[in-house]
Amino acid sequence: MRIGVISDVHCAHEELELAAEFLIREGVDEILLAGDAHFEYRFSNEVVDLIRKYGMRYILGNHEAVLLGPHGQRALSGPHVGAKNLEFTREAPFEMRTNVGGKTLTMIHANPWARDNRYLSPNDPLFERCDELDTDYLILGHTHVPAIFRKGRTLVINPGSLAMSRDPDRKPGTVTYAVLDTTTDEAQIIRTTRDGLKLT
Repeated sequence: MRIGVISDVHCAHEELELAAEFLIREGVDEILLAGDAHFEYRFSNEVVDLIRKYGMRYILGNHEAVLLGPHGQRALSGPHVGAKNLEFTREAPFEMRTNVGGKTLTMIHANPWARDNRYLSPNDPLFERCDELDTDYLILGHTHVPAIFRKGRTLVINPGSLAMSRDPDRKPGTVTYAVLDTTTDEAQIIRTTRDGLKLT
């Protein structure tokens, strides 16, 4: 099974469609979105339309937590906010645990050990506790820095931010996401230009 992994879209709907189309052409079976589809004070109908169009499984991030809370009410009261899209977003969970290709996958936007939005770099000592999560794959976002590494049985995948990557090696205009192959038990970071040219 091949799974596309996207995170931290932050309203970049054109890049989201580019990534989704690329992933479909590459033959992924489904696409997961690991939170922060929106900004904390900006709701994107276009992004939700694409999530629904491509049947992405989607969780909420820290920006949605603000947007859907008391401080986001003004942003959600605008006439441009589609009622069905808002309802769809409100119904999304903050965490997902599922079976993919006979293996367990857990997806949460930031810190799976405490809901504190801590930024977890690959060398964070918390990752020594991956066995506590009892999962084969752990998908995270939040840091905007792509990373793939293994801790015990757990393959940790952070696709970085779709269009706002903090990857020090990122070229301007890069769109960043990941592909997980449950058959080979491997994942890779994909970088493309905004016109769809795959980068090495």
